[in-house]
Amino acid sequence: MSNRSEAERREPVNEQAVANRYAAMKSELNQFYSKITELEMEVSEHALVINAIQPLDPSRKCFRMIGGVLVERTVKEVLPAVLRNKEGLEEVISRLNENLEKKKKEITEFEAKYKIRIRKSDNDVKDDSSVKEGSSQGVLVGPA
Repeated sequence: MSNRSEAERREPVNEQAVANRYAAMKSELNQFYSKITELEMEVSEHALVINAIQPLDPSRKCFRMIGGVLVERTVKEVLPAVLRNKEGLEEVISRLNENLEKKKKEITEFEAKYKIRIRKSDNDVKDDSSVKEGSSQGVLVGPA
């Protein structure tokens, strides 16, 4: 496993390697966004359940799905568990948001280091073949 981390830390050797690394970083960023959205929806579902069962009598019968099995409990037993789950999800979301910000910063630094420009579409990009900048040229990446 250490070989993989060493390979990731090595500098990309050509434009294609830089573009591939950049695409992988953008993909990771999108995965963070997807997971955060998914967990935020779960938090809102937990909030709906909490609002629905909070005013009920604590000794009232209540059903809860645990690991794919529907179990019978009381509101008094279920409400604290749902509250704990919601708090846990919110904590995970905050950690994911921190990681998301780190990844955004990493991508920004990578873009600056390799002078990456995003190509919007073929029509928006002008023919730069007449301009020769030598070593100051960056990597041009298509839309992710």
